[in-house]
Amino acid sequence: MAQLSREVEDFLMYFILMERVPVGTRTVEPGRLCCMSEESYLHSVTGDQTPAQSLSVTVIEENLMIDVDVNVLQPLSQRQAALLLAIHNPTERLSCFLERGLLEQAVQAEVGQRVLVEHEQKLFPALIHHVGNILDSATLLPPVYLGVELEGEGEGRGNMDGSYKGMTFFKCKKNSGLLLPFNKVIFSGAPPPDDAGATYLQTGSVNPGDKVSFFVEDSIKRGIVVFSSNQAATGFVEVLPEEAPSSELLKVPLDSIVKNDIPTPDLHSPVHDGKCASKEEQEKVLYKERGLEVDSLVQIQYQEGELAFGIIRWLGYLPQKEDVMVGVELEEDKGCTDGIWCGQRYFFCPPRRGIFVKLKACQPDTRFLSSRDGSPKSLESPKHIFVSGTEDGRRVPGKVPPLQGAAAVDILEGDMKGIQGHCNSCYMDAALFSLFSCSSVLDSLLFKPSSHPDGKIQQTLREEIVNPLRRNGFVSADSVMTLRCQLMEESQCPSFTTSEKDPEEFLNLIMHRILGADPLLKLQSEGQRVQESYCYQIFIEKQQEMMAPNVQQLLEQSFHHSRLKLAEVPSCFIIQMPRFGKEYKMFSKIVPSLELDVTDLLSDSPRECVVCGNLATHECAECFKDVILSDHGLKQYCLVCSKQVHSHHKRKDHKPVPLKIPDGFRKTPNKIPREKLELFAVLSIETSHYVSFVKYGTEKGSWMFFDSMADRFGSENGYNIPRVTLCPEVATYLAAPLTDLINQNPREMKGVAKRLFCDAYMYMYQSKRMALYK
Repeated sequence: MAQLSREVEDFLMYFILMERVPVGTRTVEPGRLCCMSEESYLHSVTGDQTPAQSLSVTVIEENLMIDVDVNVLQPLSQRQAALLLAIHNPTERLSCFLERGLLEQAVQAEVGQRVLVEHEQKLFPALIHHVGNILDSATLLPPVYLGVELEGEGEGRGNMDGSYKGMTFFKCKKNSGLLLPFNKVIFSGAPPPDDAGATYLQTGSVNPGDKVSFFVEDSIKRGIVVFSSNQAATGFVEVLPEEAPSSELLKVPLDSIVKNDIPTPDLHSPVHDGKCASKEEQEKVLYKERGLEVDSLVQIQYQEGELAFGIIRWLGYLPQKEDVMVGVELEEDKGCTDGIWCGQRYFFCPPRRGIFVKLKACQPDTRFLSSRDGSPKSLESPKHIFVSGTEDGRRVPGKVPPLQGAAAVDILEGDMKGIQGHCNSCYMDAALFSLFSCSSVLDSLLFKPSSHPDGKIQQTLREEIVNPLRRNGFVSADSVMTLRCQLMEESQCPSFTTSEKDPEEFLNLIMHRILGADPLLKLQSEGQRVQESYCYQIFIEKQQEMMAPNVQQLLEQSFHHSRLKLAEVPSCFIIQMPRFGKEYKMFSKIVPSLELDVTDLLSDSPRECVVCGNLATHECAECFKDVILSDHGLKQYCLVCSKQVHSHHKRKDHKPVPLKIPDGFRKTPNKIPREKLELFAVLSIETSHYVSFVKYGTEKGSWMFFDSMADRFGSENGYNIPRVTLCPEVATYLAAPLTDLINQNPREMKGVAKRLFCDAYMYMYQSKRMALYK
């Protein structure tokens, strides 16, 4: 970039590459940053001439000039570009750009701001001391780093005191400083530094048995949390004060509470007559009970020779009970309560599903433990296939990009890979694997600040499911059960932890009610207001001539049948097939459309005349089924062609309607852009069991198949073995002539192809371009 001087830096336009760009015998990776002068940019995209379809840009890190299609460039501000440049891995950089929320927070970062930072695979509180470059100021667009000082447990675990390469950027305690790219920093929800052993609470972070301090009329009181089930919704928690009688509880606002550190943070501090157990007692309990805690999966010797399985919902002391007690929600109706003991509620569960027992009566659920009697090593315990170095063994904080290409195969393929199924969870397992394993289109849901008060569900989804899946290739059943338990409490639906449900029910709940996400679809019907939804159900009348329709045909048929249009291009388009219940299917085979062209489905977008290819001005619904004019359903014409087509006696009664055309296309005969979405995943169902197909790369054969319950180790007390296999045979059938596919006997289809073509339930499409704005 020697040709670009420092004097013109403020007059440069910055971009990020969204796709690979071939340059001679090599390619420039997506995620690389580029720039060009503002003058050249304006000359290319404005003026009397037709706007350029490509731009000549300089790849900042390689000092390389290339010509790039404008559609694969996304503009950046100088500040955004400098922050992104500090992330050296282009794939990781692109993922951070696609998230957008974190980048926007980083742009606003200021000295003196308190944050959390990811360091040594843990999160530590920190204070920002420096926001800027650490290179020679003469360098064009030096990357911007954040200089932070680690606090609390992180103190002394840094690598500097604020000086770097002989230059001092800030001052802090010895070995407590770090220089980090913004993607190693969490800007929201960071607590103040530790003070006298107390950690300030974040919403939803307090649990029964926690020792806390709180303020009452300007004085500090201490006590034990007794009940906190609905804390996120109410903003209050019930506390048993140390100096009050055991039956007298106080309702204290969350923002008035600090949680005191205890020596054994993996076990909620037990309570007995309002006093904490000693450190020695806690360590003894922790040792004896093998680390069991709230949300652990356990088994109980229910009757002689009979085991009962469940989840610990509460842990602590009960009145008149000397031992540490737990409240367990059982998988079956073998209990005697719904979470109430002696008139006091300690947790929620369905009637006859709850039971209170001694903690020492509980054992870890052996269905999720490795066998010690000769079972294959490949079938290790889900409880022990954890990411090393994480805070609690299964949680992976921060951001992990989706898997693509060879990396997806290396990390995901094999037994005990994917998401482990348990107790009718396949609908959730398949949906989560489809959405997040190899796509980032909905990653904004994982980081977007939500107005919903309960951030625990978002954190569980991000750090216990999506991140471990992408980094380690495996998510244990207990992590999914944690999410199901949280959804059960939030939705007040007790069957969320035990019963089979539909994927759309789960997606609607978690996107709409839990994360408060904007609807994925905006649909416009004739004379009606815009309708919003997260999934779209195909509704059509069956036609005998459609033996094996593709998704494009079904979508156009459905939109025509319902008189619908898209109000905007969706970033993620989730489409349910015309099948009802678990048995009835309208079509025996459906062909996946690898690309979904939604240009003609948009309510306010330029479209091509189906006859001559010029700008269309009218649309005719009555011509929809006329295959003579075009092999696809939707028909629109320019004014000349419309008159000619409707001069035929069979079409004289048709009533074409005018199309809305953007002003720029009326004045200039531009090439009509096509809006296309790419298929990234398919959910299928057969005999009440959901599985997933995922497109993990750009090659035609880059398909993988996931089944969360592909195999099983042991019988009733065993556990499910999830499996991810490659299925390149899918590409073979996609490339076959349609007549061959129609005549193909499903039972004779190779591999798992039959389950894709014959049992598809839900197709998932993405627009990476539109995902940038969501």
